[in-house]
Amino acid sequence: MMAVLPVRSKSSFTFLPGISLFGHISGKQEFTTQGPANGPVDSPAGLQFNLSMDKNERELAFLRDLYITDDFTRRFTELADKHLKLKDAENVLYLNAGTGTHCFAVREAAGDDVAVFATCENDELLKIAKDKAVALSSDVDVSAMSYESDAFDAVIADGSLTSPAEIGELIAEAARVVRPGGKVTVMLPAAGSFGEIFSLLWEVMLDEELVGDGISIEDLISELPSASSLSEVAEATGLTKVSINTENEIFEYEDGAAFAASPLVVDFLMPRWLGPMADKKKEQVMERLAQLIDAEDGDLAFRFTVKATIITGEKA
Repeated sequence: MMAVLPVRSKSSFTFLPGISLFGHISGKQEFTTQGPANGPVDSPAGLQFNLSMDKNERELAFLRDLYITDDFTRRFTELADKHLKLKDAENVLYLNAGTGTHCFAVREAAGDDVAVFATCENDELLKIAKDKAVALSSDVDVSAMSYESDAFDAVIADGSLTSPAEIGELIAEAARVVRPGGKVTVMLPAAGSFGEIFSLLWEVMLDEELVGDGISIEDLISELPSASSLSEVAEATGLTKVSINTENEIFEYEDGAAFAASPLVVDFLMPRWLGPMADKKKEQVMERLAQLIDAEDGDLAFRFTVKATIITGEKA
């Protein structure tokens, strides 16, 4: 069976020296700091709460490849792998492929007769994904282009780092480019995720008299989509046979300092949650969060839960 390839123009890329080509970190990443030996400290010693949130796209792409792919995104892709149905697919599109790790794994699992295409969220992620394709001698066609409607037998979309406000658009795009009868799989965190963090954030905002200072914890909680709302959105885009599958994923940090130093927290979650705040106030919030975690959990590790969720459906 010959693979059906959508027509597109070739694009060039530049190799980025020093970038991790595979984005895998073996084992759990721990971030620890040492305080004075004579008891607890008011703030984690040696930890710089640099929450100016001004990292550029290249730096964030590097961090995503080095830490986030394995520590966070993998929780979603492993769930998706349990439900992916690529039988009889001749071509597959992967939306929001990040630095490419999972789309290359999909390519390997799909077989020689399946053509895999992938789009990345920005140019820096695209560069890393293209470098990986070269290093792996992969024939995945990685680009930032938009494809025609009804072009693919199956579409996979990673919304694990997508703003909840944009999830509907991601589902709609997946439904647009898949052919009638084709399968769509979308990954995202659903309602109930990050609850432990939001509870502490609310307490910090009250204690520091920051309530109403540009962010609303209630909005952060309520904007995460429920299973019923996801089904409605998917069906509104023309998907049928919609199914929702969720698994609880636990993220664990040794203490408040480890939490506050985690790239997932400081570079990907908090910038969106605390976006409207002044930098000094962001640092104030993170310092108090670390303190509160240590005060409430003591010698116990801090944990938070993410409802890793996938939506699957078929285009009518």
